[in-house]
Amino acid sequence: MENLTIGVIGLGRMGLAIAERLVKGGVTVFGVDPALSNQQDARSLGIQLLASPQELGSKTTYIWLMLPAGEVVDKVLEQLLAVLKPGSIIIDGGNSFFKDSVRRSALLKAQGMHFIDCGTSGGLHGKELGYSLMVGGDVPVVQECELFFKAIAMQSGGYAHVGPVGAGHYVKMVHNGIEYALLQAYGEGFHLLKEGAYKELDLAAIAKVWNHGSIIRSWIGELSEDVLVRDQAFAHISGAIGENKTGQWTIEIAKEHGIELPVIEKSLAVRAWSRATGGNFATKMVAMLRGAFGGHPVGKI
Repeated sequence: MENLTIGVIGLGRMGLAIAERLVKGGVTVFGVDPALSNQQDARSLGIQLLASPQELGSKTTYIWLMLPAGEVVDKVLEQLLAVLKPGSIIIDGGNSFFKDSVRRSALLKAQGMHFIDCGTSGGLHGKELGYSLMVGGDVPVVQECELFFKAIAMQSGGYAHVGPVGAGHYVKMVHNGIEYALLQAYGEGFHLLKEGAYKELDLAAIAKVWNHGSIIRSWIGELSEDVLVRDQAFAHISGAIGENKTGQWTIEIAKEHGIELPVIEKSLAVRAWSRATGGNFATKMVAMLRGAFGGHPVGKI
């Protein structure tokens, strides 16, 4: 990858980890982030910091966005469109709404540029293990960026071109809907184990045996074991579960297509209930798991 360059805008937890994997893959990375703490971390990894997105125009024709979904993405795109060369490729690796990605792609195409939407999953552990990348875009454009994806993704299967522009964020949206339901199922199961027919069960031991050969073993199961080894009471943990917009988008799109998603929809409703009431042991478990895989804040009581 000698002389291959890319700009990464947004050097928070995920963006910094992605930039680090690119650097280790031999890519020259230019970074942009207003937070001083993120800038310090980036410098220590060999990322060349720039003051603004506009400066990237003279440095590279490849840009990776790791930004919150919404207006901030459009604002940064507006800045980039004024300075990037025709043929430049912008990759949105955040959790943008897929219809916004289709709109943004059309905007860039009208100015001779290209857009790729890349659903990115792996949380805090992706830095070491590699990420799961769900990529949407035109075939030749995606192929041109394949070396970047291979540097970021988990080896042997962590990257797939899933369809045209929009498909990457669409697949990631559904992924997140499934995540909501799986987390809730684990939380409810351990709640019943803790407060049901037997009151003194060792939840960590149960999680461990489930992780060795059982039908429900999974990475969430492994994280459950890690969480429960440290604490099985959650006495000082808030049961209020945060969320982003992807779960609601999943429900809305399903309704547009006449598809029922009762389990995912209920898990979303439980999160709203947890924030209104403080939740219960099950939602505390979900909050702890979200903290374990994504670094999401866990409230204290």
